[in-house]
Amino acid sequence: MPPKKSEGAKGGGKAKDKDEASSKGGKEKKGGTAVKVRYALICEKQSKALEALEKIKSGMKFNEVAAQYSEDKARQGGDLGWMTRGSMVGPFQDAAFDLPVSSLASPVYTDPPVKTKFGYHIIMVEGKK
Repeated sequence: MPPKKSEGAKGGGKAKDKDEASSKGGKEKKGGTAVKVRYALICEKQSKALEALEKIKSGMKFNEVAAQYSEDKARQGGDLGWMTRGSMVGPFQDAAFDLPVSSLASPVYTDPPVKTKFGYHIIMVEGKK
C-alpha cells in the first residue's frame, strides 16, 4: 500500500477499512487502492465550472464537456486512466475515492466541482480496484 499523504488523509488510520472494502470486491465501495478517473479541469473560474456542470446535467456527454471546457490535457475527453492513492492532490483524491463507479452514458460526478490548487474539477470514476 502506498504511503499516506497527510493533506489527503481523512480521519487518519483508516488503512484497515480500505483493505476490508477492497477485499469484499464491491465496486461501489469507497475503499480500494486505485480508481479509473475521468475529469474536466476548469482553471480559476468557478463560473465556468458551474456552466460545464449544467451542460452535463442537461444531458451532454461527460467527455464532450471535458473536451469543450477543460484548460489542460482533459481536452482529450478527460480520461486520466488508473490513478493510485497518493498520486493525486488531496481534495481531488478524496472526491475520486468517494464517488461510485459510473459510465459516460449515466455519469455520477462531483457536484459542486472540487476546488484544488490547480482549479475547479468535475470528476467521475469509471472503475475501482
